[in-house]
Amino acid sequence: MRQVRLGAGAGFSGDRIDPAVELAEHGDLDYLVFECLAERTIALAQQARRRDPAGGFDPLLAARFEAVLPACRARGTRIVTNMGAANPLAAAERVREIARQLGLGALLIAAVTGDDVLAELDRDTVLDETGQRVGELGDTLVSANAYLGAEAIAAALAGGADIVITGRAADPSLYVGPLVHAFGWAFDDWQRLGQATLAGHLLECAGQVTGGYFADPGYKDVPDLARLGFPIGEFAEDGGLVVTKVAGSGGRVSPATCKEQILYEVHDPARYLTPDVTADFSQVAVEQIGPDRVRVVGAGGRARPDGLKVSLGLMEGFTGEGQISYAGAGAVARGALARDIIRERLARAGLPLQEVRCDLIGLDALHGEGLSRSGAAEPYEVRLRVAARTTSAAAAARIGEEVEALYTNGPAGGGGVSRQVREVLGVRSVMIPRERVRPAVTWLEA
Repeated sequence: MRQVRLGAGAGFSGDRIDPAVELAEHGDLDYLVFECLAERTIALAQQARRRDPAGGFDPLLAARFEAVLPACRARGTRIVTNMGAANPLAAAERVREIARQLGLGALLIAAVTGDDVLAELDRDTVLDETGQRVGELGDTLVSANAYLGAEAIAAALAGGADIVITGRAADPSLYVGPLVHAFGWAFDDWQRLGQATLAGHLLECAGQVTGGYFADPGYKDVPDLARLGFPIGEFAEDGGLVVTKVAGSGGRVSPATCKEQILYEVHDPARYLTPDVTADFSQVAVEQIGPDRVRVVGAGGRARPDGLKVSLGLMEGFTGEGQISYAGAGAVARGALARDIIRERLARAGLPLQEVRCDLIGLDALHGEGLSRSGAAEPYEVRLRVAARTTSAAAAARIGEEVEALYTNGPAGGGGVSRQVREVLGVRSVMIPRERVRPAVTWLEA
């Protein structure tokens, strides 16, 4: 039975490159897929593009393509990625430059655009999280990107693209597109699209299904995590999927790693909404069939949603932060005193601060004051972190200044101060009618 081999080259923007090289060289792949976008990532990319019209794509794009292109070209592996982020056309141009510099011969690159729908938003559209209307956001709204589906990706591959670079495409759609193209499915074959979406969902986070983010020593042991290998999906024409990895690479593929990834970020396993299909994972069966080989079957699907999700990026002011450490006898008491001092000084300063946090890292930063200490020995060292959000960069900077002043204006023995000010990008969601989103493919030849 015919099968397609897909490798996951990345699961987020800052992912490691070595496992992708291993896949390109030893994975015997038909497609190498890099999934590199999150909600906040695309908003940051839009900001970068406003600063530099030639920017806005993934910062590791060049390094990744330089690392994997030679092996992919030699083995006939096609590449699909959303590293185009806010600027797929500029990303495609950069990849064309890299291909020419590497002397790889004729190469066809497809840039998929159309996800930027800022101009298409209806001012009366209601935000899912807050109930506000888009029109109320004013100048705080900096980006609006719809989650494209697999259709434009499949069309680009049908047109002969060796490399497909998208902006905001849904994570599993990066895998659904190659499978639709390879097997010639229709885009209303909901059962097969549901199975392909399961494959994409299992592979999209790369190292998570091979033991990364899964490991918990003594409970869920994973071998050789330092050499964690990324997954390969062997997808058969009948919809059967085997998840595996390159022989000898680190990590583990097991029923447990696959089950955790199936449940990851799925709000309703029987009704998982994507741009391509309403997938049904409720009857999925997972079976170990060999070392690091797991068969996953039983996904289905129904008609896709009428609308597409849009991720909005909002400028929500600044975060100011300062940190200082205390160690040795009485470290907790000195850290607590420093915290009390900072709280009083900030209150007396009258700054327009919101969401002020004063945490003792190593004691109560995760679960709050009084909740982490019962029955536990007092730590030998703690680190005070003070952070707050504000509309003013100057007010945000004051946080770090007050923490730094603790060197000589606070308890004994403080050290290792760090301080920073960051812009705050908020993320919200709306739905947009599908007909308002118009994907397009632009071709570049190397």
